[in-house]
Amino acid sequence: MTSAIYTASIPVFTQMLGGLKTVLAKAEAHATEKKIDPNALLQARLYPDMFPLLRQVQVASDFAKSVSARLAGVEVPKLDDAEQTFADLQARLDTVLAFINGLNTAQFEDAATREIVTQAGTPKEKRFTGQSYIFNYGLPHFFFHTTTAYAILRHSGVEVGKKDFVGTY
Repeated sequence: MTSAIYTASIPVFTQMLGGLKTVLAKAEAHATEKKIDPNALLQARLYPDMFPLLRQVQVASDFAKSVSARLAGVEVPKLDDAEQTFADLQARLDTVLAFINGLNTAQFEDAATREIVTQAGTPKEKRFTGQSYIFNYGLPHFFFHTTTAYAILRHSGVEVGKKDFVGTY
């Protein structure tokens, strides 16, 4: 039997990270074609107090791996956040995709009722059931960062559209 939490998380993360890979590939090609320093795109932001593209991709992938790991009841893999190039970001997304696609449905069997405890960048912990964690916390944050990465590139003139963002389903 397939877990509803598995279905609401792993295929969604896989699809959207695939879309993010496509968007990043188009951004790199755009930079090459237009003779733009790739770092100009990697460091682009929508607003000065927001993360640049590079960090948006890191955080989106962090949500995909950490939410998936917690729901599956396994340790969250650590990544170094040392990416500097489009190739580095692609490799990071490949690593996260390999991790989440290595999780199986059985690991999510009791995920809806599993207690999830986080400390989202602060000493104050938050407690969720798995169901509220995925729907009220994990997916909204993941979509915020994937959408912002897309918006940065679209705003920067990269020719991407909704089909690129959504990915293959």
